[in-house]
Amino acid sequence: MNFLAGETIYVDKPYGWTSFDVVKRIRGVMLRRLGVKKMKVGHAGTLDPLATGVMIIVSGKSTKLIEQLQSGVKEYIATIALGATTPSFDLETEIDARYPTGHISQPQVEETLRKFTGRIEQVPPAFSACKVDGKRAYHIARKGKAVELKPKVLVIDEIELLKYSQEEITIRVVCSKGTYIRALARDIGEALGSGGHLTALRRTRVGDATIDRCLQLDEAVEMLRNVELETDDNTH
Repeated sequence: MNFLAGETIYVDKPYGWTSFDVVKRIRGVMLRRLGVKKMKVGHAGTLDPLATGVMIIVSGKSTKLIEQLQSGVKEYIATIALGATTPSFDLETEIDARYPTGHISQPQVEETLRKFTGRIEQVPPAFSACKVDGKRAYHIARKGKAVELKPKVLVIDEIELLKYSQEEITIRVVCSKGTYIRALARDIGEALGSGGHLTALRRTRVGDATIDRCLQLDEAVEMLRNVELETDDNTH
């Protein structure tokens, strides 16, 4: 491997880790192996701390490919609790309202999901990295202040219902870059008249990178510690 010339590694992001935590861990191993203090390491597509799944890590000259890599189609498996909402639309914050779910039927859920396929407008979550007046929205939201975000147009290619109950649904989503699955959970809950929030999220694909091709983080670290390194004077 040649970290400076550029490597691409597929990692299954662990639960509770930020995307930055994963990059920092991988970069640390690479720096120690090379005996240098600085090098470029980045990732294509942020995952929330409470999500798991495909993360593409790139090093050296491959960081130039980040934009191209993160524009690939993404696939997620998402579990949505119905009958309750949270300010962050997931488990990061406490439930702030509860609603009835007795009226929800499987045909109604399937019909509702169909309305979210194709080109849709989505208002990003207040608890997100979107910028408002130069500040990250989540910094403002965590102080309890109101955040006004404009809707974004995005494309959802497929939504499939995998599991159904009146209290919880699991869906598979294939979508474009920029889709917030937490915001989709909010909107689906709203459309069902029950409220909803995300309780589990796993990214199973980014472009050609699929979950079965990913290393666990510890496996990736072990591989990088032991892999044979190539040196190329042109990369320095």
